[in-house]
Amino acid sequence: MIFVYQSNVKSDFLTVLTIVLSMKCHVFGGKMTTRGRTAKVFTERIEAGESYRVPDEVIVEEPISIRLDGELVGTTMRTPGNDFELAVGFCFTEGLLQETQVKSIRYCGNSSALEAEFNDVTVDTDGLAPKPVARLGPASSSCGICGVEAIENLLKFLKPLEPEPFGIETLTSVAEGIQTEQDLFCATGAVHAAMAFDRSGKSVAMREDIGRHNAVDKIVGYLHLEDLLPANNLGLWVSGRASFEMVQKAWAAGFACLIAVSGPSALAIDTAKAAGLQLGGFARGNRINLYS
Repeated sequence: MIFVYQSNVKSDFLTVLTIVLSMKCHVFGGKMTTRGRTAKVFTERIEAGESYRVPDEVIVEEPISIRLDGELVGTTMRTPGNDFELAVGFCFTEGLLQETQVKSIRYCGNSSALEAEFNDVTVDTDGLAPKPVARLGPASSSCGICGVEAIENLLKFLKPLEPEPFGIETLTSVAEGIQTEQDLFCATGAVHAAMAFDRSGKSVAMREDIGRHNAVDKIVGYLHLEDLLPANNLGLWVSGRASFEMVQKAWAAGFACLIAVSGPSALAIDTAKAAGLQLGGFARGNRINLYS
């Protein structure tokens, strides 16, 4: 079985394809089986001194290799589903696509999709994308790059934004209503989420993943495939903290603002100011702290 996204297919087909891919369909001997994004297990629950054996639902975590024109550019642990969006979003936010159009996305790089268990995705530009180079941002908090150098590196590739700030009422309304859309978190309590929202606070797209960077890349990938980038009239909400890399990804996608459930780092604040990006933290209920 081969799944391919092509840039000229209709959006209705893409919707169906995304649903099928999110189910992770496999065919063995003519029989179709599905591997979901969650798994059923039994757990021993201890409460008030009493022990119970009860069923539980846990999130699925699997590796995925991302290739650009066949060349491996990244490997990450993710929750299956929206893999094509993840691959495109990763390539875009890491500055690997630049202005190049995505021609197709497919499973799998060097073997069949079934052999790779749908964990290998290739983004094809017909070889028009620049040869992959180092990441826009640091790979980890221990890589040794200083804050000033990190921001200077971004300014070489990204122009400062000039968006209109979002109204406070809109930002707090997003923070208040977000929990109702986090289906995987409600089921497992073990995933992060990212949501793009418009200037009325309405959700444009919501993605959940065990990795918060992956959730953001899935959002950016979706917007890129729908020709909605740069996202200068959209905001980005993320669970967890507002780190340097969250700001970098929001800047690369052109979002007007980034708001997070938890606080930002000092470097994230400095980067947001350099980007011209509205940055909010501790967005919970009807409160929010604005840092830029």
